[in-house]
Amino acid sequence: MSGGQGPGGGRGPGGGRGPGGPMGRGMAPGAKAQNFGPSAKRLLGTLRVDTPKLIVVLVLGIFSVALSVAGPKILGEGTNIIFAGFISMQVPAGATKQQVIDQLVASGNQQQADMLGAMDFTPGAGIDFAHLGAIILTVLAVYLLAAVFGWLQARLLNGIVQRAMNRLRVDVEDKIHRLPLSYFDRVQRGELLSRVTNDVDNIGQTMQQTLSQVVISLLTVVGVLVMMFLISPLLAVIALVTIPLTIVITMLVAKRSQKLFVLQWKATGILNARVEETFSGHNVVKVFGHQRDVEADFAAENEEVYRASFGAQFLSGIIMPAMMFIGNLVYVAIAVVGGLQVAGGLMSIGDVQAFIQYSRQFTQPLSQLGSMANLLQSGVASAERVFELLDEAEQTPDADPAETVPPSAADLAFRSVAFSYSPENPLIEDLSLHAEPGSTVAIVGPTGAGKTTLVNLIMRFYDVDAGVISLGGLDTRLMTRDDLRGRTGMVLQDTWLFAGTIRENIAYGRPGASEEEIVAAATAAYVDRFVHALPDGYDTVLDDEATNLSVGERQLVTIARAFLSDPRILILDEATSSVDTRTELLIQRAMSRLREDRTSFVIAHRLSTIRDADLILVMEAGAIVEQGSHAALLAARGAYWRLYNAQFDEPVAEDAGEASTRV
Repeated sequence: MSGGQGPGGGRGPGGGRGPGGPMGRGMAPGAKAQNFGPSAKRLLGTLRVDTPKLIVVLVLGIFSVALSVAGPKILGEGTNIIFAGFISMQVPAGATKQQVIDQLVASGNQQQADMLGAMDFTPGAGIDFAHLGAIILTVLAVYLLAAVFGWLQARLLNGIVQRAMNRLRVDVEDKIHRLPLSYFDRVQRGELLSRVTNDVDNIGQTMQQTLSQVVISLLTVVGVLVMMFLISPLLAVIALVTIPLTIVITMLVAKRSQKLFVLQWKATGILNARVEETFSGHNVVKVFGHQRDVEADFAAENEEVYRASFGAQFLSGIIMPAMMFIGNLVYVAIAVVGGLQVAGGLMSIGDVQAFIQYSRQFTQPLSQLGSMANLLQSGVASAERVFELLDEAEQTPDADPAETVPPSAADLAFRSVAFSYSPENPLIEDLSLHAEPGSTVAIVGPTGAGKTTLVNLIMRFYDVDAGVISLGGLDTRLMTRDDLRGRTGMVLQDTWLFAGTIRENIAYGRPGASEEEIVAAATAAYVDRFVHALPDGYDTVLDDEATNLSVGERQLVTIARAFLSDPRILILDEATSSVDTRTELLIQRAMSRLREDRTSFVIAHRLSTIRDADLILVMEAGAIVEQGSHAALLAARGAYWRLYNAQFDEPVAEDAGEASTRV
C-alpha cells in the first residue's frame, strides 16, 4: 500500500523516486542541441551587462598589441645599426658613402652597390653603440608597457567572465526552482547535476581561456598586417595566403568535431547519472548481486565517453599542426623573397628581420585561433546543454496579485478534482472531500491508487486538471506556492538530511528558531531521547547521508523538523515506517497534542496506526471508494475491511502453505 505512482510508474515527487531513481535508466533531454553559431552568440550575450568594462578590455588590448607590434620594427632599426656599423668597419675611413658605391659599380659589383645604397652608414665609423643602447632601452620599455597593459586586460576580463558565470549559476538555480516536478520525474539527478556543475564549469574555463586570447590574437593579426604592408606589400601578400587556408581548415574540422563535442558532454551526463544512481543505490546493488551488470553498464557508457572525447579532441587537434605547417611554408617563402629584396637593395636587412618576426607574430595568433577551436566547441556544446535547461517549460506562475487566507486557516477541501500525469492515463477523476480544521484524515489504498498524488496536489507540486482544491475557502491556485507550502509541514518516508549538525537540521523547519523551541520540537519527536547519547549531542555533525544515525533516528529528526515549522496542515507520508512500534506509539501521542487546530493527512501502510483518525479515505484507481471511521469501515465489510484483514490473513496462508509442504 505504497503511495500513488508518478509518471512512468515511479513514486511521485511527493515522497519517492520517479524514473530517475536508483537503477533507473537515464533519459536524454528532449530538446535538440542548438547550432554552434546561435549558441555562441547567446553565450557571448551573457557578457552584455559588462559592455563598458569590455570596451576598457578592448582598449587595453589595443594598447598592448600596438606596443608589441611596434617592438620588431624598433628592433629592426637596431639590426640596421649593427649591420651598418659592421660594413662601415670594412670600408676605409675618409671616403663618402657615395664614393664607396661608385667604386663598387665601377668594379662590376652592382648587387653589393645596390645593397649598400639601401643602408645608412659612415665609412670607418663602426657601430654606433649610443644609438643602439637607446634603441634597446626603448624596446625594453615598449615590451614592459605591453606586458602591463596585457596583464590589466587579462585581470579585468577574468573578473567579467567570473561574474558572468556567477550570473549563469544563479539563473540555473532560479530555473530549477521554477521547473515543474514533472521535469525531475523524467530527468536523472546525475544528468541534471552534470549540467549544473560540469557543463557550467566547462563554459567558465572555455571563456576564461579563449576570450582574452581571441581578442589579443585578432588585434595582433590586424596590427601585424598593417606593419607588414608598411614594410613590404609584396611580402605581406605572401603572408596573407595563410588566412584563407586557416579559415578553410578550421571550418572543415570544426564542422565534424562539433557533433562529437556535443556527444561527449551528453555521454558525460549519462555516465554521471550512472555513477550517482549506483552509489545512492549501492546497498541494493550488493544485495541483489548486480555488481557485474553495473560494471558492464559503466564500462559501456565510459567507453562511449572515451570514443566521443577521443574523436572530438583528435579532430580538433589537427588544426594546430596544420597551422604550424602552413606557417613554416610562409616563413620559408618570406625568408627567400626577403633575401632577394635585400640583395637587390629594395629592403634593408633590418626590415627583413622585422618582417620575419612579424610573419611569426602573424601565423602564431592564427595557429592559436585554430587551436582554440576545440576549446570553443567544447564550451559551446556545454552551453547548449545549459541553455536547454534554461529553456525548459516552467511551472505555471503564481497568481499576480496573489490572494491569501488568515494564518489560522486549516479547512482543506477537494471539489470535483481530476488529475492525470498523462492525458492518455487518467488517474483521479471527480474526487471530492472535506477535511475539517483539527481533524486527522488517513489515506489508504493499494499501490497506484493515488494516495501520494493526492498529497502532491495539496502541496501544488502538480496543479489539478479540473476542479478546485481550497484552503480556508480560497482556491490554492490563487495563492503563491510559497505561501501555501509555508503553511504545510511534510514528513516523507524517504528521509532527507543535509551535512550539518542535528540542531541545524531541525532548525531547517523554521530558520531563526530559538534553542528552547528546537529542543521542544526534538523532545516532542523523541529525538531528545537519543541525542544525548551522541558524542556532541545536538552539535553532532551529520555527513551527506547521515550514516552516523540509524534509519529510525533520521526519521525522528525529520519529524522534529516538521514539528518546529508549526504548520497549519501536517502531511505524513509513511512518516513512522522506519521507527520501532514503541517509538511509533509515542510519536502518535505527541502528534495528537500537536493536531489541535491543524489538519493532518496521514498515508499509512500499517492500518493499525490510523485507527484513531477522524476520517479514513479508501482510494482505488484515483477515486475514494469508501470513507468513514475505523470502526464504521470495518463494520461495512468493504474495501477497507479487506485491506485490514489482508495484513493478518496473508501470513497465515503462507504458513499453512509451508506446513502442507513440510508434510
